[in-house]
Amino acid sequence: MPLRIGVNALFLIPGGVGGTEVYLRNLLAAFAKNPRSHQFTVFLNKETGRDLVPAHPAFHAVQTGVIAASRPRRILYEQLRLPGLAKTAKIDALFNPGFTAPRFLHCPNVSLIHDLQHHHHPEFFKRSDLLAWRFLVWSSVMTAKRILTVSEASREDIHAVYQVPLHRIHTAEPGVEPEFFTLAPAGPEPLILCVSTLHPHKNIERLVDAFAAFRARHPEYRLILAGMRGFHGDAVERRIHHHGLEEAITLTGWIPRPAILELYSQAQFAVFPSTFEGFGMPVVEAMAAGVPLIASNIRPITDIAAGTALLFPPDSTTALTAAMEQFAANPALRAAHAAKARHRAALFTWDRAANITLDTLEQAAILGLSGGSSDAIKRHQPPGRW
Repeated sequence: MPLRIGVNALFLIPGGVGGTEVYLRNLLAAFAKNPRSHQFTVFLNKETGRDLVPAHPAFHAVQTGVIAASRPRRILYEQLRLPGLAKTAKIDALFNPGFTAPRFLHCPNVSLIHDLQHHHHPEFFKRSDLLAWRFLVWSSVMTAKRILTVSEASREDIHAVYQVPLHRIHTAEPGVEPEFFTLAPAGPEPLILCVSTLHPHKNIERLVDAFAAFRARHPEYRLILAGMRGFHGDAVERRIHHHGLEEAITLTGWIPRPAILELYSQAQFAVFPSTFEGFGMPVVEAMAAGVPLIASNIRPITDIAAGTALLFPPDSTTALTAAMEQFAANPALRAAHAAKARHRAALFTWDRAANITLDTLEQAAILGLSGGSSDAIKRHQPPGRW
């Protein structure tokens, strides 16, 4: 059933949206490996170059010129102009991988809702932003023929919060690039790595506190915080300064994937201390890289790691420090965790995520046929089945 699939990439600001960018870039690349005879039209903003779109004959880019850094402009464009562009392009199903979607559309919407942080932790949002998030995510969920999310924990959450039947929600867990599996074990340098955006729920200030206590006994260790600065960056820097750890902690900001791979290859162990996640891609990245991991014991992290990481309560600085002490003191423990983790990480592939996503888009298109044109119905009707 060949489809014209639209991809709403208007939300993407290179280096500015964290894991959602990594997700979309890898998913599109996986689509290109097996497009199933579908055609893909990717709607881009002014900030995003055509390098997002795979160099494949099944893919086409539409450069809209909307400035995504201005969220109000982007949302207005998405609601008012994108439907017309999708109709002109004869899109059969529109994939919205950035939480929001146009409310009025001639074809079915499939929306990817990574998590419901705005619902569970409104304290992390500005009041004006929170009102917009609540309405736009609700609208996206309510208008979607099918909903995608990134973990079973998020799937259950969307079902509970919005009362959406579970059969309408599909889980497409992120994959991990094959390059992570090729990394050699860390060298002798005592380096601790945390790959994370500097947002409040990432719990980085607690990590700094725990590292300060740990480093008092292990002054040879360094900590690298790698990821987008986020709107909690100033608070993290103040905490680093409070402990006098400017020489021991490095904040890299957003860095390209090859640099991330290099950091994983150098790390003795990694820490992911988040208090809330939809998935947590750095968890499976560390697992695939063979880097021993310390992580908070929350879902979905516990589902992903499945006994391959040292877990700690995310509200306990003492427990985090103790976990760091365990890994520093016991190379054999680190090696055992790394071996188990790398084996489990092989279950998470972008090909699997792409197949689930395309299955979902195909289902949505079939559901939307009754409201489509007669030409679309003829084009998609499988012979001998209807």
